[in-house]
Amino acid sequence: MWRRLAAEWLGSALLATVVIGSGIAAQQLSPGQTGLELLENAAATAAGLYTLILMIGPVSGAHFNPVVSFVDAAFGGLRWRDALAYLPAQVAGCVSGATLANIMFNRAAVTISTHHRATGAHFVSEIVATAGLLLVIFALARTGRGATAPAAVGAYIGAAYFFTSSTSFANPAITVGRMFSNTFAGIAPSSAPAFIAAQIVGGLVGFAIIKALYPAITAKEASEVVIPHPADEDQTPTMTATHQLAAASLSREIP
Repeated sequence: MWRRLAAEWLGSALLATVVIGSGIAAQQLSPGQTGLELLENAAATAAGLYTLILMIGPVSGAHFNPVVSFVDAAFGGLRWRDALAYLPAQVAGCVSGATLANIMFNRAAVTISTHHRATGAHFVSEIVATAGLLLVIFALARTGRGATAPAAVGAYIGAAYFFTSSTSFANPAITVGRMFSNTFAGIAPSSAPAFIAAQIVGGLVGFAIIKALYPAITAKEASEVVIPHPADEDQTPTMTATHQLAAASLSREIP
């Protein structure tokens, strides 16, 4: 279990670093050109997310997102206690990643964002962004196309930067992390509760849509979210040793 928690912390940290760091770079490279800044931020985030899922996915599934973890638990793909354990790892990782991004660009390690984002349009956008993300992930798992999830998730998030007015946070952990960087990708603490509430609603909406479209989704299929990974890495050595002992015993009995 500790390997999966470490993987979720690391993956979440690197995701926040990519999102916030590319936002800072975009501000520096294209000052005053908001559309170009957003394009640069979106492209880096999509590519970074694709890479991180490939890198971390085989260990923990590469959730990096409490909504994904809790919906996965609701479908039986993840134990509830594991989803609860993932939550602080994901949030701590995103805060750590925000700090790292600030430091890499020669800024104070922690700067509280003043970027206010909470409007009705943003609330609706976060519901749509979160529900859509879940639908992409679980549709691929249900139809046996989990191997394509890294590219699909990265492409969806990159596109959602532009088709939602909120620029598609779709993740309570990254929302918390982005409060700690007063930069292009930041969000003011006063706006974060509305975003997180919308993401929770989006999680419920996404769960309902998935149940309607894919009513036969199984716990085994859900366990392969975001990409296939061992159910519990910590149990693997014990199981392997047991099988080896049984095989050795059987071989001695057979002349």
